[in-house]
Amino acid sequence: MNSQCYTVAMDLGVCQLRNFSISFLSSVLGKESATVTVDNSSSGASVVAIDNKIEQAMDLVKSHLMYAVREEVEVLKEQIKELMERNTQLEQENNLLKTLASPEQMAQFQAQVQTGGSPTALILDPDPTAAGWVA
Repeated sequence: MNSQCYTVAMDLGVCQLRNFSISFLSSVLGKESATVTVDNSSSGASVVAIDNKIEQAMDLVKSHLMYAVREEVEVLKEQIKELMERNTQLEQENNLLKTLASPEQMAQFQAQVQTGGSPTALILDPDPTAAGWVA
């Protein structure tokens, strides 16, 4: 990039920054940097000062963002841990129920799964006629 274009781009950037809300920039930088001033000259010192303020603001935004992300990651890690524990518990319960189920119950369960119905209703609900119950 030639120096003529760079100078024009810098001047354009400074002009746009002058039109930028200084109060917003001050609020992002915090109270210790609340006095943000923009020099009307296009000197190199004011451009460097503006660049430093922008860099400080970006660093502050980045640190807040990283903090929020870390908090969210911790919450998600805890949820994953709880879900893995619940999954292990359900797998153990499932294996126990499979070992305790009679062959007839397993066949009934498989038939119900293949037809798309509710398998728990068949296994958990006793057959009223088998025990001599009258509906």
